[in-house]
Amino acid sequence: MQNRKLASGRPSGTDGSDYSFRMVVDSRYQLVAKGKKRLSLHFIIEAALLFIGSIFAYFPGIEADTPNTVAYSSVFVSVVSLIIGNIGRRRSRPGLLRFYAIVSSIAMLLLVVSLAKKHLLLKAIQDSKLWRAGKYDVNDLSHFQIGLVLYLVTLSVLKLCTVKAVVSLLFNMAPPKKTS
Repeated sequence: MQNRKLASGRPSGTDGSDYSFRMVVDSRYQLVAKGKKRLSLHFIIEAALLFIGSIFAYFPGIEADTPNTVAYSSVFVSVVSLIIGNIGRRRSRPGLLRFYAIVSSIAMLLLVVSLAKKHLLLKAIQDSKLWRAGKYDVNDLSHFQIGLVLYLVTLSVLKLCTVKAVVSLLFNMAPPKKTS
């Protein structure tokens, strides 16, 4: 390795005319780095939302005696797939990222359905005067149900954005097509 002079800013032994021989990083590698950084932020937010989901799964629903095993199972599967997805993100493993995208999406769908069913969200929304009056009056819904609806919508939107980020990262990680 050549020592660099701090004053001139170029390696010793060159006159600066070697500019045309210097390597440039391909733009898709820069996109992969940005995608990994964006995906790590999505993973952190998803982990926080899964923690909130486990709290919602703990709350008793209409049938207070039965625990919500589907919600607990889907939160557990989501956390495991999140760990696998994070390993795939750090080590640039497309197979692990695909596994994460598919399994966590299914687990999230099961979580949303089980929480909505356990707390009778669909019935509460249909029976409220929210849709009949033409005004947006949410007085018929409890605060818990409003918070749960907002949580489920936020989780769904985040999951769509995360899957989009994973697909974009996988597309940029793939080797370029050879032109013949």
